Amino acid sequence: MRISKAIAHIATGRTAVGLLGALCLACGLSGPDGVFTPPPALAFDGTTTPATASLSPSDSLRTSAHAPEVAAKSSALTALQYAAEQGEPVAQWKLGRMYAVGDGVPRDDLRAFNYFSQIANAHPDEVPGTPQASFVANAFVALGHYYLSGIPNSQIEANPDRAREMFDYAATYFGDADAQYELGRLYLNGKPSDPHQAARWFLLAATKGHCHAEIALGDMLFRGQAVPRQAARGLMWLTLGKDCAGSDESWVKPLYDADFQHASDDERAMALVYLEDWLKGRRE
Repeated sequence: MRISKAIAHIATGRTAVGLLGALCLACGLSGPDGVFTPPPALAFDGTTTPATASLSPSDSLRTSAHAPEVAAKSSALTALQYAAEQGEPVAQWKLGRMYAVGDGVPRDDLRAFNYFSQIANAHPDEVPGTPQASFVANAFVALGHYYLSGIPNSQIEANPDRAREMFDYAATYFGDADAQYELGRLYLNGKPSDPHQAARWFLLAATKGHCHAEIALGDMLFRGQAVPRQAARGLMWLTLGKDCAGSDESWVKPLYDADFQHASDDERAMALVYLEDWLKGRRE
């Protein structure tokens, strides 16, 4: 369980002192380049087949259901295509993901791009917080990734400004954590960079439990690179991020271990206080 694991791992310092202030971020100073940059977050990193058409975006990222029989898959694909042609955004989203990863169909990034574009163009004003809004927000994030890299042999060229627009809309209007994280990365690595804005977006995503945002924010705060150093607060976020990162993300543990080893006993103890307070607030 995330709560017990996080507390058990960080509680290696001396007895924690009293609680300090509320969660905040003081970003009043600029810093040097070379800030920690996590590997790119993939927009399409789950298993989604026609049989998973009833799942939400987050469900599809976690699900690894067995593929249905060929006939059943073909029938489901036909049903999805029909629904997509009728303007059903969930069907369009499912097909977009399938073509993006080549799941049950030949991979076709341009076709995936077109499905996500249909969603973004037709439903930009979807009410935030509704079930359908999560699909729309995810479509904007997917488009942002395509605009970051472009699509070979197509008219979709790399366009960082357009990518920023996609992430910014999903991050501000829908409050989407993936978009907020990606926007933070653009501010962190852009030219010119704006680490203060990056930390702000990482914080918004981290408070929603976004693992990569927790790690990025934690490392920035612990090292004091580009933001005032808050080692204990940074260690708290790093612990949360490490605990929820996937087992295949081997880059996380060495980063956490390096920062943890450089922390003093007092910083570890205070990080534990922050962590317990944070987790208590999430349970209440």
